[in-house]
Amino acid sequence: MPPYPLSMSQAPHVEGFFDPATNTISYLVSDPHTGTAAVIDSVMDIDYAAGRITYDHADRVIAYIIERELRLDWIIETHVHADHLSAAPYIQDRLGGKIGIGARIMEVQETFGKIFNEGTEFQRDGSQFDKLFEDGDTYMLGDIACFAMTTPGHTPACMVHVIGNAAFVGDTLFMPDGGSARADFPGGDAGELYDSIQKVLALPDEMRLFMCHDYGPNGRDIRWETTVAEEKAHNIHVGGGKSREEFIRFRTERDAQLAMPKLIIPSLQVNMRAGEMPTDDDGTPMLKVPINRL
Repeated sequence: MPPYPLSMSQAPHVEGFFDPATNTISYLVSDPHTGTAAVIDSVMDIDYAAGRITYDHADRVIAYIIERELRLDWIIETHVHADHLSAAPYIQDRLGGKIGIGARIMEVQETFGKIFNEGTEFQRDGSQFDKLFEDGDTYMLGDIACFAMTTPGHTPACMVHVIGNAAFVGDTLFMPDGGSARADFPGGDAGELYDSIQKVLALPDEMRLFMCHDYGPNGRDIRWETTVAEEKAHNIHVGGGKSREEFIRFRTERDAQLAMPKLIIPSLQVNMRAGEMPTDDDGTPMLKVPINRL
């Protein structure tokens, strides 16, 4: 078991909000005793073809918080997403809270700052975020003890957040019949991903695991909650004791067949800025399209 401070006796309330456009699940996590809450992996809606941004998905989360009179303390990103845009600043403007991400965001900003030819005005020190989590950092959600656990491999800055008996795994794992995330983006590494998954699977068997994405393999209904025990026994990529070498071989071959996510170009530019849109020299929101760089 990793040297992380567990608090399995504490059970936060978890509400998932599924976004069918990106197959993303955002979470509203709250302490039932104090009404303190965190939003994890929020979604901003984009009509990419029209260049139009809206906030219907985030407004659902905001309405839930207001209706239940919760106090928002945290807006957490498990990593810099490549398949949806974060609504973190939109939610923060309305409800407050601190925006947090893994401290290795600086590596992601450096890599994609070059790919998108960002100028010197783009800060690569993570200062767009209110909190940069290091491995093992602890914090509180009301009376519930929480900690952050580094899980690189999909991206360098991936982190799992453990809040009481619930762990929010980002893209490190999918549901058992979905396997694992790709590891071929710049900064990704299949071997690191395998090692990170083993850290997650070393958590107690009864730990609740919440996925960032689900695609309903083989036509099943969308699901986003499982347990460590289920993943260890049944995950199609790492379950049943599959070796690191087997995983690296499979993941490398599989990733070579995958197309880029449809929203990777806007997502990276926005998410490495903590959800803020990039602008041109006149301050007008504007996205870049790098050619033959991804």
